[in-house]
Amino acid sequence: MTPVTPTAIELDDVTDDCFGGKAAGLAELRRIGLPVPDGFVIADATVEGDLEAVTKRFALMEAAGATPVAVRSSAVGEDGDDQSFAGQYDTVLNVDSVEGLAAAVRACVDSLHSRRAESYRGADDVTMHVVVQQMVDPRAAGVVFTADPTSGRRDLMVIDAVAGLGESLVDGTASPDHIVLDEQGTPVIHETTATPALATAEVAEIRSGALRAAQHWGRPMDLEWAIDQSGALWWLQARPITTLPGDLTEMDSAVAGTDHVYTRCNIGEMMPGAFCPLTAAVSGYAIDYAMQQIQVVARAQEGYDRPWLQVGYFSGHMFLNMTEGTALSSGIVGNSLEQFSMSICGRVIDELVPKPPQPLLRKIGNTIRLSTHALTVGPSIRRVDEQIAAFAVPVGDDPREMMRQLEDGVRQYCDITLTHVRSSSRAAVAANILESVLIRKAITAGRTEDDGRAEASRLMAGAADVESAVMVGELESVVRAVAADSELAETFLSAAPDDAVRGLQEYPGPAGIALRQFLTRHGHRGYRELCMRDPSWADDPAGLGAMMQIMLRSLLDGGDGEAMPDAAPAPTSSTIRLLARLAQAGARGREQTKSQMARMAYALKRGYHHLGEVLASSGRMPDADLVFFFDRSELDRVVGFGDITDLVDRAVQRREALAFQESLEFDDVSVGRPTPRVIVPQRAMTGDELVGRPASRGTVEGVVRVAKSMVDAREVRRGEILVAPVTDVGWTPYFTVISALVTDIGSSVSHGAVVAREYGLPCVVNTLMATQVLHTGDRVRVDGDRGVVTRLGPVG
Repeated sequence: MTPVTPTAIELDDVTDDCFGGKAAGLAELRRIGLPVPDGFVIADATVEGDLEAVTKRFALMEAAGATPVAVRSSAVGEDGDDQSFAGQYDTVLNVDSVEGLAAAVRACVDSLHSRRAESYRGADDVTMHVVVQQMVDPRAAGVVFTADPTSGRRDLMVIDAVAGLGESLVDGTASPDHIVLDEQGTPVIHETTATPALATAEVAEIRSGALRAAQHWGRPMDLEWAIDQSGALWWLQARPITTLPGDLTEMDSAVAGTDHVYTRCNIGEMMPGAFCPLTAAVSGYAIDYAMQQIQVVARAQEGYDRPWLQVGYFSGHMFLNMTEGTALSSGIVGNSLEQFSMSICGRVIDELVPKPPQPLLRKIGNTIRLSTHALTVGPSIRRVDEQIAAFAVPVGDDPREMMRQLEDGVRQYCDITLTHVRSSSRAAVAANILESVLIRKAITAGRTEDDGRAEASRLMAGAADVESAVMVGELESVVRAVAADSELAETFLSAAPDDAVRGLQEYPGPAGIALRQFLTRHGHRGYRELCMRDPSWADDPAGLGAMMQIMLRSLLDGGDGEAMPDAAPAPTSSTIRLLARLAQAGARGREQTKSQMARMAYALKRGYHHLGEVLASSGRMPDADLVFFFDRSELDRVVGFGDITDLVDRAVQRREALAFQESLEFDDVSVGRPTPRVIVPQRAMTGDELVGRPASRGTVEGVVRVAKSMVDAREVRRGEILVAPVTDVGWTPYFTVISALVTDIGSSVSHGAVVAREYGLPCVVNTLMATQVLHTGDRVRVDGDRGVVTRLGPVG
């Protein structure tokens, strides 16, 4: 019952949040044994009445030498699970008299009706309680977050500290020491002033107390602390961190082994960025299934037992398990751990431990089985179109029937993905042999291995009818048709990108016909085309329009669009000519099956979109988009009849987490569970050279355009050098505009490298950190022969 007059309540008698979150937090800190300054709570300070009980308690503090005190608000709802109200209500420090206490309480009560507080919480009246505590005379003070509120990472702890009172930290008048600790308590960022506020032992003590509090509350916490002149640590406040998204690792797959090596290389090109849980449960599952089946064929594992062995899903990102892959490299002829590492990561991975070698006869048998499986993929490729046509995108309004159809579609998708992996394996056979022959030839002639790789890249260029190159060529034809009509071109450029495409789709002339034909053949493609949530070009007029407008401006500004290189001189050796033809044919087949795989993904994403709409219209979900934040097994519950409030709430948190996951960056390899990098501010390039791997010959100088996403890429201008984390098929229309390509990851046979060669663009891949150390506006030289990017300076 609410007291009729202000009453003094001991902190130890506070058992819930009825006296506000601040009082409840302090009481809990005392309860778990953390030191909290002496104090009490004035219950319902808004009530007019006799303050005798309050003044008596204050007098006891005076007699004990526990003054001056701090008078702090503890309104109902403040420092709660949903809102912190940090700084919205007043705090009064250094109160040392009964008169001062009464004035401080009035100040706290009056702040209830301040403009800032009412704007924050709305106009509703709340009850104000007040905490009165002994002031700590601090040598240092600050806050500790048991999770990083900026990145959303729960594996980091953040401590901000200042000398003296913590108020200078709150009001922004002091620049704090900033310390970020990893899960082991090791500082990964330690930015301090000339005289650090904290000693190493004090950092450890703050961390220990904060971990105890977080464990007690069972959630990440925001805590205030102070260290007095004697060196004693005091805890001044505890509240949940209200700005965190859902746990970034909630949907992580199981780690196949604590010593297993995971990498973003290779798979990062097919699955760039962070993905919603449903994409992991569909596309990630299918890729893992297909790669495991290859292992089974080569007798590297006995059978398909469980998912997430070859592929891992951590913090929203996809990884390859290289340790599982070593079973394949150790069991076939002509492959080694070093070759396996180079093919995936572009370097030898020292952390990889080879599997025990198998007997030679078994290796020969495995090699025959695997080669036969790859080389006989032709009939499977020819069946893919029938498989896709047999899948009917779910319609109607029965979500359970739709789920049954979608599960059938996922099984089809797994088979088609296996066909693509087999096709890629077939393509790699000739390409690897060609590269090996030319490397040996280069070394014999006194040149380097990179010279041999560059020659192999040159010979692999020029393959006719490669799906991705044909696609870009047809889009160029659409743009040329628009450019041929000056009035149409002006209308197209002046419209918003989505309106421009919609208008052109309805245009009866040649340009409209060309666009409709392009979308019929290639509308299922796009950026992150294997994502169940991201739209393909047929459903993304804004993205497609932005690219087309850039291409059109370039063409009208004088670019002829003819970026294709001159035909490479034919090699003199008949063996090398044969290998080059086989490598080019393999590239065609790989790109064909990649397109078919994307077409099946497009059919599934349309089905899941419709399922989301049906579930939202029936009230099972708040909106259709939320369908992408469930696992497939969870969707079985969602389409049923039981209460799913808890599941929906978690899905909402996962959606909030995705933007945080998207900003995470990882090392190229990780041992055990991949942990995101901690980005240290103002990381600089060491020296002027960034070394990657040559992927397409030629040298060009130009201005950098860093594009970490397709949204960034919409700013690219003709002649700029595109620097991106990865490039999948959705980026390739920009290749008609840029002068060179640099990526963080990739290999000489990756999609970006293949298309760059087709367009004669110098290309350097596997730089690991180009997007971090280069900036838009830098002037650089890209040497595609040596795989080196040299920064020449900022744009003049």
